[in-house]
Amino acid sequence: MPPRRRTPVAEGRAALTACRDSGWAADRRTTATAVRYTLEELATVAPGRTVEVRVPPHGAVQCIEGPVHTRGTPPNVIETDAATWLRLAVGELAWDDALAAARVRASGQRAHLDGLLPLTSLTLEG
Repeated sequence: MPPRRRTPVAEGRAALTACRDSGWAADRRTTATAVRYTLEELATVAPGRTVEVRVPPHGAVQCIEGPVHTRGTPPNVIETDAATWLRLAVGELAWDDALAAARVRASGQRAHLDGLLPLTSLTLEG
């Protein structure tokens, strides 16, 4: 079952567009809205609780089907900053390039998002 959406789609898309238009340097509130929206999109596309994707301090989501994690630190964790996450989500940055540049920290056998990014539902015009 996909997660319950907290960020209205129109608000999330507007924040994502504003972030892109600012060169991924929008104000904190706009960035937080865009990050939460894109994390919700990821959890909708890849529901599950095997991998935790963290974008501190804005949000985190569990996704991808497989063994369920219930207590303590998850065995499969991906963490990155907001600008990197947003660029990955819309396809402006490739997963392998982000890993190679150490812009993403991924630990655990299943801690990867290749094949899931970019999120095709987030295609931005302009």
